[in-house]
Amino acid sequence: MSFIRVKALQRIAAEPTTLRRLATRLATDPPYTTVVVDDLQRRGLVHRQVHPADRRARIVTVTPDGAAAAALADRILAEPPEPLLRLDPDELAYLARLVGKLLEAGPPAGPDGSVPSPSCR
Repeated sequence: MSFIRVKALQRIAAEPTTLRRLATRLATDPPYTTVVVDDLQRRGLVHRQVHPADRRARIVTVTPDGAAAAALADRILAEPPEPLLRLDPDELAYLARLVGKLLEAGPPAGPDGSVPSPSCR
């Protein structure tokens, strides 16, 4: 499953939401968000129901299988990769300094000097 689908599933598992709100939270356009939710629904991880206050809107909720998949994704993403676990404290401190420098520098500019939008990263 792609990272954006995992991210969408995690957001839906945390709180039922409308497609429009999910698109905003994922920084994706509504048609693409619909494609993502369609796939999650085909997999049996979420389902849609009519919004009680607005019949034109749908609320997306997680299924029991979806909740289990979201919890698994949380565990996987929270666990550092094995090579990081093998670093000694001095190596970890050096890595932290390097990553800090990269974050301070900000996103790299493209060939035309433009900076990619957050949804492109």
